[in-house]
Amino acid sequence: MTIVIGITGSIATGKSTVSKMLIDKGFTVIDADHLARVVVEPGEEAYERIIERFGNEILLSDGQIDRKKLGAIVFHDEEKRKILNVIVHPAVRQRMNEQKEAAIRRGEKVVFLDIPLLYESQLAQTVDKVIVVYADYETQLRRLIKRNQLREEEAKARIQSQMSIEHKKKMADAVIDNRFTVEETEKQLVELLQKWGISI
Repeated sequence: MTIVIGITGSIATGKSTVSKMLIDKGFTVIDADHLARVVVEPGEEAYERIIERFGNEILLSDGQIDRKKLGAIVFHDEEKRKILNVIVHPAVRQRMNEQKEAAIRRGEKVVFLDIPLLYESQLAQTVDKVIVVYADYETQLRRLIKRNQLREEEAKARIQSQMSIEHKKKMADAVIDNRFTVEETEKQLVELLQKWGISI
């Protein structure tokens, strides 16, 4: 029996840090963000549908989607964000399911799904347990401005486009507080896996 564990949080709370730790420990982590980039590559069905809805002006000179330009459109317009999600999310879910089933067939005891919008997309029921990677709003804002070189209002718009991290924290099976050092985060992760009987 394979245990499927969802990893979520909010933008700039540190999901990728925790996922990398799990990969380094030999676990399979299926990354929704990575797959969201794959399914919008030229030639993919989702790519064609995005161009139909948003026009050629969101393309770079090489035909790739300009993620920054598209992001600026959808983070400030909820209706357009919904349109994009309706196109991208089913394609990502299909790829995630394919990779999850492949891991189960390989006999892996535990599989992690890194899904930033796990709660927003009503995917909590598709996993056995949920880990929320937590950082408070002020930490999110500071990290996001620094990481993406955004103006404060742009960073706030991106954070506010997602469900509040405080709300997600209440729904989680476990919370990893990622406001401090990498070592402290890893210590919490190891303790949690041991508590759940997952051998490292």
